[in-house]
Amino acid sequence: MMKKTTLISFVMLLALGSFVLVNFNSCKSPAGKNIGLQLYSIRDSINRDVPAAIEKVADMGYTFVEMAGYRDGKFYGMDPAEFSALCQKNGLQVLSSHTGRSLPDSAGYEEAMAWWDQCIDAHYAAGVKFIVQPSMDRSAYESIENISRWCAYFNEVGEKCNAKGIRFGYHNHANEFTTVFGDTILYDFMLQNTDPEKVMFELDLYWCVEGGKNPVDYFNKYPGRFELWHIKDKEEIGASGMMDFETMWTARDISGMKYGIVEVERYNFDQFTSCAKSYEFLNNAEYIQMPL
Repeated sequence: MMKKTTLISFVMLLALGSFVLVNFNSCKSPAGKNIGLQLYSIRDSINRDVPAAIEKVADMGYTFVEMAGYRDGKFYGMDPAEFSALCQKNGLQVLSSHTGRSLPDSAGYEEAMAWWDQCIDAHYAAGVKFIVQPSMDRSAYESIENISRWCAYFNEVGEKCNAKGIRFGYHNHANEFTTVFGDTILYDFMLQNTDPEKVMFELDLYWCVEGGKNPVDYFNKYPGRFELWHIKDKEEIGASGMMDFETMWTARDISGMKYGIVEVERYNFDQFTSCAKSYEFLNNAEYIQMPL
């Protein structure tokens, strides 16, 4: 009898343990969303200690990164495979990278293209899917002839990237919207004079609004061109009240957006706290659907 009773008690305990385990798991918070961080957001910290900074980014809940530290074939001083392995160790995908060269003159064109070949090879070795030129120099804003040359340049770089299975794109600031040639806004000219097969656009939502334009208008006018978004606010995301992210999100599909990337340039807190608060805002917003 004692043995039978003991067996029954043991089975009951197992069942109870299973019940408790199931209910504990069901009480866990839902999985985070697929949100990336532009590492320029932690520029001071990552330049001091790359491994510690990457670990903190992962701990916040971010799932991928966009780099801003390419130089001479390396990322933040690390070989491409080494940096990629560090990110993967922390559960982060190395998705994209901000880098680029100014428009070369005819004498320097061959050198610039050789630079791009090395750059693209390094990004390919790191497993990067997108290379984004983060800005243009002053010449682009001086004449329609100059911006025409920039567009042709971007088309050529985009063709090189395509050959390695990488998408090339351009990231805006406010002056792409405030610079007007006749009745043509510079940003519109770029969209109209770059090949969609070779050049995509990473729309910085905040700088678009700062430039006096509505991102949704651009999504509707140029559907499918905005494969990446920089989700940004004046400081931490959601802090200013000036960004209508919910309305922007209604046009996500038509925009062509595949990935949303947080960038924090100004802070009310330390860099990591500001980035964590930005992630939390997006992760808690019900209208933002970015499943893993």
